[in-house]
Amino acid sequence: MIGGIVEVAESGRHLSVYRGFMRVKEDGAELGRAPLDDISALILSGPQISLSKNLLVELAERKAVVVTCGRNWHPVSLTLPFDAHHQSAGVLHDQIAASTPLKKRLWQILVRAKIDNQRSILERHHPGHPKSNELAVLSRRVKSGDPENMEAQAARHYWTALMGENFRRDRFAEDANSYLNYGYTVLRAATARAVCAAGLHPSLGLHHGSRINAFALVDDLMEPFRPMVDSIAYELSKEAGDPHASLTPDNKRRLAAILQQDMLTEKGASPLINCLGRLAQSLTAALAEKDASLELPQLPPPGRLL
Repeated sequence: MIGGIVEVAESGRHLSVYRGFMRVKEDGAELGRAPLDDISALILSGPQISLSKNLLVELAERKAVVVTCGRNWHPVSLTLPFDAHHQSAGVLHDQIAASTPLKKRLWQILVRAKIDNQRSILERHHPGHPKSNELAVLSRRVKSGDPENMEAQAARHYWTALMGENFRRDRFAEDANSYLNYGYTVLRAATARAVCAAGLHPSLGLHHGSRINAFALVDDLMEPFRPMVDSIAYELSKEAGDPHASLTPDNKRRLAAILQQDMLTEKGASPLINCLGRLAQSLTAALAEKDASLELPQLPPPGRLL
């Protein structure tokens, strides 16, 4: 378990509740336990895993998220607690009533933060790269709602600069994309938990608004933190020296460890998993007060970044 994330990757496991623990068994023999109070997300990536209804209830009561992964560690479902906040009805009303200009300004803040973090990660791995200045310009050009799609323009510069000219972001590719898929799954699960704990409805996004995306708001709020996953994926690819990614247990632990990465806040250093909670709570306040402000942390200096 790292940062409250528990993954079950092997086939034939059965998960159940036992005296405040999640117990893992195979063929009737116990393999291990994890305290229920310490679990923020359970990732099911192995085939033929079974779990008890009581376990689902206990995890939901603790606001934990259950993620089911499909091919190449891409999440195909998220199971979220139904009523994770005592004022969820009021928060839902604020979400529905939020004006388009307010949502556009909030999205502007998130996009700028994402591009700024992309630039920081690029500078960390490729100091002085010419694309760094272009990212800085694009960040300043982000307008309310990002009508010119500076986010996509930044991505075109960023990915090839960071990962190489031949890299393409493809969730089904078996190269560095596998690292990205797994890291984003961890980040998405933690963000989903923060969203539900703040009483927000995950399907009512600020920008992402597809009718088939039940986690639009989650995808909005996790955007600024994706570059942290990219950084680890780059390092793992460089270390492997192989076009085909190998998601070993050690590699998964390194990717999941981003949730414990200390970020810089106005109140000092704080782990990313806590910062996600404060970001979601700040969005709740912004919607209630109709004020376009969010509590977003900054990346630490390169020497303190995973």
